[in-house]
Amino acid sequence: MNDTKSTGPALYLVATPIGNLEDITLRALRVLKEVDVIACEDTRQTQKLLNHYAIATRTTSYHEHNEITRSAELVKQMQEGASVALVTDAGMPGISDPGYRLIALAIRHRVPVVPVPGASAFLAALVASGLPTDSFRFSGFLPAKRGERRAALEAIRDSPRTQVFYEAPHRIVEAMADVVEVLGPSRHVVIAREVTKLHEEFLRGRAVEVLENLKARDSVKGEITLLIGKAEAGDARIGADAFVRPSVRERVEQLMAEEKIDEKAALKRVAKERGISKSEAYREMQREK
Repeated sequence: MNDTKSTGPALYLVATPIGNLEDITLRALRVLKEVDVIACEDTRQTQKLLNHYAIATRTTSYHEHNEITRSAELVKQMQEGASVALVTDAGMPGISDPGYRLIALAIRHRVPVVPVPGASAFLAALVASGLPTDSFRFSGFLPAKRGERRAALEAIRDSPRTQVFYEAPHRIVEAMADVVEVLGPSRHVVIAREVTKLHEEFLRGRAVEVLENLKARDSVKGEITLLIGKAEAGDARIGADAFVRPSVRERVEQLMAEEKIDEKAALKRVAKERGISKSEAYREMQREK
């Protein structure tokens, strides 16, 4: 295969724009024009990009609901001489998106896998965050369930590196509340929202400051990358002085007074807040008597 034409059977992992349609490489455009078929996470979304650049290549769907069967079909086509480009709705295929099954199957069947690099939301957010980039960890989306999310945050409490996550806009406020409670209000965080898009925004500061900024808004929209700075020597001391988590009993009494609810309802709320079962919260409250 030469450097000017992407002929020959292979799987091309093509990065597509994460917002601004100009964020695509000349190589990516050439590959998309020359392959036999483009496998898309969402054909309608990809078609907008193809129309913009007048690319007429045939498309087929490849997403989490059909990837097992479609992977086998695409690999068979490549074994028979076809060239396939894999794209997702935005960014690099395989990063918190469908792609792994097809890539693994292609490798297993000795089909060449060729990366065509380009835009990536978490990398763009990381380099512009102002947080250290010499050592970092990208972990995809934070768990949606509160208990699991808090466990994930507990695991990085003493991390010596920058932590990078994706988060849904409707969960970012509660996720940030967990960051404040688990990692402390003084932990440095950055929220990168709508990176490369018209309303691109970076919120940088201490966790409690960023949380208050978000809570003051009517709503939070758009694609979000959450970056958490590495643990610092003063984090635990500052966090302990500035934010002391109340006991289960204290929190139950606080909710009963503030929201005029009974003990049973308050206990249920506290259990959910802390990611533990209601019976565990009850036992802890009894121990505090």
